[in-house]
Order: sequence, then structure tokens, then C-alpha cells
Amino acid sequence: MAHDPLIIAGRAFNSRLLVGTGKYKDMAQAKASIEASGAEIITVALRRVNLAGDKSSVQDVLDPAHYTYLPNSAGCYSAAEAVRLLRLAREVGGGILVKLEVIADAKTLYPDTSATLKAAEILTKEGFQVMAYTTDNPKVAKQLEEIGCVAVMPLAAPIGSGLGITNSATIRTIVENARVPILVDAGVGTASDAAIAMELGCDGVLMNTAIAEAKDPVAMATAMKHAVIAGRLAYKAGRMPKRQYASASSPEAGLVTKIQ
Repeated sequence: MAHDPLIIAGRAFNSRLLVGTGKYKDMAQAKASIEASGAEIITVALRRVNLAGDKSSVQDVLDPAHYTYLPNSAGCYSAAEAVRLLRLAREVGGGILVKLEVIADAKTLYPDTSATLKAAEILTKEGFQVMAYTTDNPKVAKQLEEIGCVAVMPLAAPIGSGLGITNSATIRTIVENARVPILVDAGVGTASDAAIAMELGCDGVLMNTAIAEAKDPVAMATAMKHAVIAGRLAYKAGRMPKRQYASASSPEAGLVTKIQ
């Protein structure tokens, strides 16, 4: 898909699949799975970044020279906490491209949209390039875009649920009204979910649990890679219209019936 790159904050990426680095049984499995996915952008929580030479952290097995690290404010429950964490990530070399995530409560892990908007406004004014995780509310998605977020990332279903695309109508509405990349983030469970997200017109898909908790994470990562490519190609090709009744594949015009 090198001819159809994903553009985020002026940077081009060949892969439209973004993956997380958590939940794997060990770093070896994480490395093999992420390599199989073909992803170029990987999300990292600050607590998993190696600051003290501990060889168990992610950058020891996933070379920052080969991947774009996306610091993530996962686990933050207020705008102030998310802003503080992403500022710290920048100070330790995480860069200005970040994933903003502010959670409303520990049970549902749904985004706190008001806190997300507040944090996004602060971060963009400080020069951060914010990719914002949010609900599938078209109004909130547009507000995040207007604030200056470089990408908006609505959920398809609750984080880690694997329920798939439960909100195709609202995702499509967000896509149709957006001027920045829209990436489905959260809820994908298998390859068909990723394909559907792309067929809706999303610019990419971010996932973690769907790969890390598969029985064979490397095989699932490979499946997700191809699903995202297939879904994107299908979207660009333009699907046939749905019809209420059958439509013959073979034309009948010009046929001659011969009686013997």
C-alpha cells in the first residue's frame, strides 16, 4: 500500500495498522507479533519505557529507529494527569506525536470526553501533535479536530471487549465529516472487524488486545495486516449497491432461444 500512505501530522506511513505493546506474555512474543503486523506506529505507556537500563522494556526489543513510538496517556482519569504524563513523555524523548486518552471510569474504560477536550486544547497549544481517543460522538470528534488534533480515534466498542464494530453508522458519519485522519481505536476482536472499519472509510485501525490475547498472536497479527489492506482496497474500489431483489449475473439481452 506504499502508493496509498497514511498521512498523520505531515508524515507518511505505509501501514494503516497501529498496534499496542502491552498484554503479551513476554517481549519476545510482542516483538514477533508486532513485526508480523507490519505496523510502523506503536503505542507505548510511559511506565514501559526503559529509563534505568532494565532490559525488559519495549525499546530494547523494538528499535525506535524502525518504529514511530506513540506515547499514550492510558490509565489517566483527569485532564491534568494526562497532560502531565505526556509532558513527561516528551521530556524523556517521547516526542510531540502523542495519543491522548482520558478515561471516565475503571469499569467501562469509556473516554471522558469533556476532560479529553480540555487536555487536547492544552496540549495542542503547547505544540503537541495529538491523536485523541474518544467516543463515537460526531460532535465531539469535530470539536477535537477544530481544537487542532492531528487525528481522531473513536472507539468501535469498549477497550479490550473484542465486540467488533458496534456503531458503524456513527463511525461513518465521523469519517464523512472529518478533515483529519479517523482511526478506529478499541473494540476490534478479529480480522473481519478491522476490514469493516476500513470499508467504512476509516484511515486506520489501532489495536492491542485483539492480537495479544489471540491463541496465536503472530498469526492474528498477520491476519490483521491483510485485513486492513483488504478493507482499504475495498473502500477505494467502491462496493456494489445493495438491492432488495436478485440481479442476474449473465445478461439476457440479445439471446436467442432455439427449439430443436
